[in-house]
Amino acid sequence: MFDIGFLELLVIGVVALLVLGPERLPGAIRSTLRTVRSVKSMATGFRQEVEQQFKIHELHENLKKAEQQGLENLSPELQKSVDELRDAAKSVQKPYEKK
Repeated sequence: MFDIGFLELLVIGVVALLVLGPERLPGAIRSTLRTVRSVKSMATGFRQEVEQQFKIHELHENLKKAEQQGLENLSPELQKSVDELRDAAKSVQKPYEKK
């Protein structure tokens, strides 16, 4: 991510020690690490959301192709997409079924 070597980290650490002092430096490091972790977490969540949206879009495109072919004699890829969508529809309907 960053191209920072040991010498640069050492300089940053010495400057931080001089500016913040030994009392506040550990708190500043913890705060910085917490911020970096939260940014990484948000980036991971965003990436997963985008991947999920791409998969949903691909399933919709495959369903359109399958509907154009009349849901018969489908390629294995299209059949798999149709089966996934049917399973998802069944799982959504399960909580609402009458007993």
